[in-house]
Amino acid sequence: MGKLLEAKDLTLGYPSGDVIKDLNFVVDSGDLVCVVGPNGAGKSTLIKGLLGLIKPRHGEIVYHNLVQKFIGYMPQETKVDANFPASVEEIVLSGTLNKSGWRPFYSDEQRQKASEALKALRISSLKDRHFSDLSGGQRQRVLLARALAATSKLLVLDEPSNNLDSSSRRDLYGNLKKLNQEKGLTIIMVTHDLDHKNLIGNKILSLRTKPYFYGSTEQYVQEVHRV
Repeated sequence: MGKLLEAKDLTLGYPSGDVIKDLNFVVDSGDLVCVVGPNGAGKSTLIKGLLGLIKPRHGEIVYHNLVQKFIGYMPQETKVDANFPASVEEIVLSGTLNKSGWRPFYSDEQRQKASEALKALRISSLKDRHFSDLSGGQRQRVLLARALAATSKLLVLDEPSNNLDSSSRRDLYGNLKKLNQEKGLTIIMVTHDLDHKNLIGNKILSLRTKPYFYGSTEQYVQEVHRV
């Protein structure tokens, strides 16, 4: 266990103004953290900060035994070009580039990492298929496998259940819990799914109101039901 990442008096925003102010939280190794909040609360801004795409305007993000560029990131499926001319295997392989940079050929180690990610998500049979030919649930598995190929420590997921039917959503959540519990992956998941039954993490970061809530899922559910 131990700390993996922490925000200290973190303020994030843009020239037009601050979006998140004075945020503090600690993510321990093995956590599965659900980040919730309405549109405009700063969920996407927080992801950009964690990935180093924007710099803190105040405070800091501290990485413990974690290299920022080795974080696995899964964007919303709607932000991925479905017609990109690549096979499932090639898309998953691209997840390994964060560690090595672009190369004309993938190494045996990279191919092994991609193969393991495909097996972990049970989509090895799809490796030669085109992304555009897949169902929404299959596409999410491919994007999750790509993120998994990028890391052995931390996955950051941006509303992964968007546009999924209830069956595909259950499948996705089952895969995430398996990766977290069996492989020990730490996961930070932004979600719009506020059904308490689908808050699958052990911790919740709520950007809904200030002061921000950060604590156990059980405590969060109790507070929401009390309101």
